[in-house]
Amino acid sequence: MLLATRSSTKIGGSNGYNNIRPNRTGLNYWSRRDCACRHSRVAFFRKRRTGRLRTQFGGAEYDRALKEDGSRRHAEAGLKERTQRVESLNIRPLAPGDRARFVESWSRVQARFVDGPGGAVTEADQLLRDVMSTRGYPVSDFEQRAADISVDHPLVMENYRTAHAIAVRQSQGQANTEDLRQAMIHYRTLFEDLLGEPEVARAKTAA
Repeated sequence: MLLATRSSTKIGGSNGYNNIRPNRTGLNYWSRRDCACRHSRVAFFRKRRTGRLRTQFGGAEYDRALKEDGSRRHAEAGLKERTQRVESLNIRPLAPGDRARFVESWSRVQARFVDGPGGAVTEADQLLRDVMSTRGYPVSDFEQRAADISVDHPLVMENYRTAHAIAVRQSQGQANTEDLRQAMIHYRTLFEDLLGEPEVARAKTAA
């Protein structure tokens, strides 16, 4: 009798379980939802990383890297590598004696601009390299210099690129006096940022 009762409670089929089906619709829903959540998190972190790099390097330098590298992923990886490279360098502030010497040199270069603007721009370009070298930046190649400087001095990076481009044109006889004046202004902006001292402004006023 007991066996008969058990037999009568089977749910279809030979083993009694054929009619039990997993709720595939529910599983697919939760799988899709989990996938969407993962994509949302990835998009959020990518957006936050992009915003952080734009803030760190400035919009102009970020857009330049994006244009040169061709993809956001490669551009942002390159900017991160710049930061790691500069962190590995021994970048140091200027000693008081070096700072005073560079301020005096800048005053002389600026004074020469009146009679020889082309030569003054060339000297200013070299003076900037001397300051960078003294602070610990490698200076052999302009693009590498610019990349290194962009990590700690992003707000004046475009000034440096513009001034250097004018200096190159000047060496080829293709820059006019107004171009050279603009180059000196751009160089001075970076010079002041590298020194970071109010005496630069005082020297500029005196000149």
